[in-house]
Amino acid sequence: MISKEQFQKELHLIIVNGIREDIGEGDHSSLACIPADAKGQAKLLVKEAGIIAGIDFAKMIFKEVDKKLSIETFLTDGDQVEIGDIAFFITGNSQSILKAERLVLNSMQRMSAIATKTHRFSQLLKGTKTKVLDTRKTTPGIRAIEKWAVKIGGGENHRFALYDMIMLKDNHIDFADGIDKAIEKTQNYLKDNKLDLKIIVEARDIEEIEKILKHDGIHRILIDNFDYSDTEKAVALIGDKCQTESSGGITLLTARAYANCGVDYISSGALTHSVSNMDLSLKAM
Repeated sequence: MISKEQFQKELHLIIVNGIREDIGEGDHSSLACIPADAKGQAKLLVKEAGIIAGIDFAKMIFKEVDKKLSIETFLTDGDQVEIGDIAFFITGNSQSILKAERLVLNSMQRMSAIATKTHRFSQLLKGTKTKVLDTRKTTPGIRAIEKWAVKIGGGENHRFALYDMIMLKDNHIDFADGIDKAIEKTQNYLKDNKLDLKIIVEARDIEEIEKILKHDGIHRILIDNFDYSDTEKAVALIGDKCQTESSGGITLLTARAYANCGVDYISSGALTHSVSNMDLSLKAM
């Protein structure tokens, strides 16, 4: 996984680019009708039930726009919220509040939707050893906040990107002319380049799992698109030799059944690529 320092850099880049994209040469709407020294206050109003996420990120955005803005919070990331709840008051320069408004709302609405969906998965898996993972199926440019939202919702992060973990999937295996060659070449590559990266290998059937298990140093086997019966067989075959992960179209309707097969993890791209933003609003007071 990436370091805390690298993650903070990713968050800063999202904020800087978001401000650049939205404000450009200036917020002419506010400049036209609000005095430069005007002071105001606004509240973040919850308009849909779910799990709130992005409050700490909103603080970062407000401080980047105007360090003099003051925020008073009434909720914390991960709280269950209902319609009518107030997450925070933001007080200070009125133009600054409006400059930050859209980036704060876009981020928090997206993050809260992801946290809410992840929370539903996590609740379904209670009582099993299985944990839910995100994937790289994220929105380009804002991966860091989407993966942050998964953590807030009770899930765990898979690899952040292509550089922090080795994951040999079907295309890698086919291009490398088979699982054995793909693993051997990968292990040689890591050794030659003095890299310490975990290796996950995708298996499409029981035969491929048997091939993977002949190799030492595999961190996890990705049991991809198996039905429940074959997943149970795969878990029994793998035992404690390495971690297990189920993937492939797993939904809220099927997650518990896969967890009952005994896998360590379930990964779901739907946590980040198939959510509808939570309804939130920033209202002047």
